[in-house]
Parts: sequence; C-alpha cells; structure tokens
Amino acid sequence: IAALADRAGPPGGGDRPAALVLAGLPGAGQAEFSTWEAELDARTTCPVHRGTLTEDPEVAHGSFAAPVPDDLLDAARAGTSALPHLILAGDRDPLTDQDATALLADKLPRARFGVVHGAHHDVLDDQQHRTVAAEIVTFLESLRAGLAPLLTVETSAW
Repeated sequence: IAALADRAGPPGGGDRPAALVLAGLPGAGQAEFSTWEAELDARTTCPVHRGTLTEDPEVAHGSFAAPVPDDLLDAARAGTSALPHLILAGDRDPLTDQDATALLADKLPRARFGVVHGAHHDVLDDQQHRTVAAEIVTFLESLRAGLAPLLTVETSAW
C-alpha cells in the first residue's frame, strides 16, 4: 500500500490517501512455521483473534509464510512518500525487520514509528489492540491539527 499510495494521484485528490497507517511491515525472506499453532503464535496472542483466524474458512493455513516480492518491498522501503505515516510494529514480531522499519521511518519526511510492547505481528488485533487504536486515533486527530502534538506529557512517575 505504501509503495502504491503516491501513484494514486495528486495530493488531496479523490483517490489518494491523506496519510498511511502501516502495521507489521514484512521483512525480507520467508518465514517458516511447522504448525498452525506456530503460525498463530507469530501473529497474535489474543484468543479472540486466534479463534477468528482458525475458524474462518477463507484463511489459508500456511499462507502467512509466503514471501513478499522483493520489488514491492524495495518500493515500500524507498522512503520517498511525502504522506504522513504512522508505522507500528510489535516488539515480539518475528516477521518484521525492526531495524529496516526504523530506517524507513527515519527516511520518510513525516513519519512516526511506534513499537508495541508485548505485541506480535498483528498489532491491530493483538492483546494491546486498544492501545494501538488509541495511537491511531491520536495520529488521525493530529493530522487535522497539521501534525502538531495534541498532548505533551510534562511529568510522569511511570
């Protein structure tokens, strides 16, 4: 999606997004899972999401290990988009290359990279989904404010 967003037309155009939320960017290479349980473990610890993935006949077991084509990864990691980006990754995600993701966030002119503690690959549907949703809402609200922070923590004991 990131690789295609800038091709969708001029900024503010009807088909072009105003910003991007990217979660669990894939790393290079192919992941291998010996069982469906191992594949689920890489994705999420949320029992509801695990149940949904397991019970949905449209979810192909083993498809999660399919590699992303190199040309698509290269385009996504080029870091040339001027769109604001919120990039999220779980710190227990075995599929996301954290260093490459941080490098992408550094290259982009308007990006925020958040690491979700205790989360696996599906950060939007892991146990911390409410925290992730709050971060996305904060990002969307800041877009309306010209990407200005809406809250600054002045002091904290934690």
